[in-house]
Amino acid sequence: MSTIAINMFLTLDGVAQSPGAPDEDRASGFEHGGWQVPHFSRQLGEEIVGPWHANPGALLLGRKTYDIFAGYWPHIGPDHDDYPMAKIFNETPKYVASRSLTTAEWTNTTVLSGDLVAAVTDLKARDLGEIQVIGSLDLAQTLIRHRLVDEFRLTVFPVVLGTGKRLFDGAAPTGLELVSAQPVDKGVVACVYRPTGAPEYGTFGV
Repeated sequence: MSTIAINMFLTLDGVAQSPGAPDEDRASGFEHGGWQVPHFSRQLGEEIVGPWHANPGALLLGRKTYDIFAGYWPHIGPDHDDYPMAKIFNETPKYVASRSLTTAEWTNTTVLSGDLVAAVTDLKARDLGEIQVIGSLDLAQTLIRHRLVDEFRLTVFPVVLGTGKRLFDGAAPTGLELVSAQPVDKGVVACVYRPTGAPEYGTFGV
């Protein structure tokens, strides 16, 4: 059996849309793209982002994130600072969920078409190790709705936007166990959670 870990950048109010650039995702007129960039730091990269992405057994990506990655990582050479990550991403088996893509030029890529939930369920049944979902918000929401996620790695930034796609929009009620929480500079907190099943309820009474 494999496990699925979602690695996601979030604002304090849960928005995950277009963290890295203004034009990354303007769906529904979103005008706050690039909100993550001013808060990214060397410490965040070295202590959180790098280790979290260091040992994937496979990458599972949505079409938009796949296109962004495929336009960057294959072109990074040994002299570039990002080469260690590029080597990992280029060599790791990749699965891209897409209704329109039929072939993919980035090496080690398989296109998942048709019934996505069935395809991902099949991937989890294989011995792939940890399947990492990076970004890929629409894909992540589908996996969450169908309870296919084993771990959430959420990097929370000190920004409130009020609008935009939120990671847990449409999610089924779920309890979570906090595995770790690490503050880094620029007000960012990196949290790891694992689902524990249905949430528990209670009441405060006299």
